[in-house]
Amino acid sequence: MSLPLIMIATCLVAFTLGGLTMWPSVRRLRNRLSDATWQLEHDPVTGMLNRAGLLATHASLAEAASSQPIVVVLIDLDDFKPVNDTHGHDRGDDVLAAIGGRIADIAAIHGGTAARLSGDEFAALLPVRTADLARIADTFVALIAQPVNLTADGAPVAVTVTASVGIALAESTDPFEEVALRRADIGMYHAKRHGRNRHVVYEPGMAMPDVEHRRGSRLRDRRLSNEATA
Repeated sequence: MSLPLIMIATCLVAFTLGGLTMWPSVRRLRNRLSDATWQLEHDPVTGMLNRAGLLATHASLAEAASSQPIVVVLIDLDDFKPVNDTHGHDRGDDVLAAIGGRIADIAAIHGGTAARLSGDEFAALLPVRTADLARIADTFVALIAQPVNLTADGAPVAVTVTASVGIALAESTDPFEEVALRRADIGMYHAKRHGRNRHVVYEPGMAMPDVEHRRGSRLRDRRLSNEATA
């Protein structure tokens, strides 16, 4: 074999061996990047999508097809703070994870997806398969109110949490936070105002309740307000 051929063969062998040696590192790096991407779009407590993940899901839906109606559900747990105060934040996280699982299951049954937006606030994005939005919302209200069985201080305990639910129709091409989620948010606050542990279906023209009937402005509300005055 001539010297040039020997050099070429040596280079090929070295390149192959180097690739084989580097492959585990490349695979580990790829796994780390995949994990980092998952963490960016998922809530660590419940494993559900987070706000960024839900926004990405809506963006994909809006880009995939022409405008189509969607159902948006906003769920806010009623008086969740006493759960943490009584049983501790770890058990509180267990309750959030259990309720989040129920919400995700209901969303999946209806062909949609769900997310934990922040704290004790959840949302679901569903395709329109029925005009009976009240029945869908009632399912969320009823299943969330079922007791969550857990162990606290070595003893079994059943924790019951209720939710106020707002549900609304929107177009898939509508701005998600400014229109779709905002409508569901208005419905949710009306549910709070009328006694909690219930739902309200958003109707065109429905306005946000007065401040005294709300528990304070949210980051989303303050951001929209700042954008409007900028």
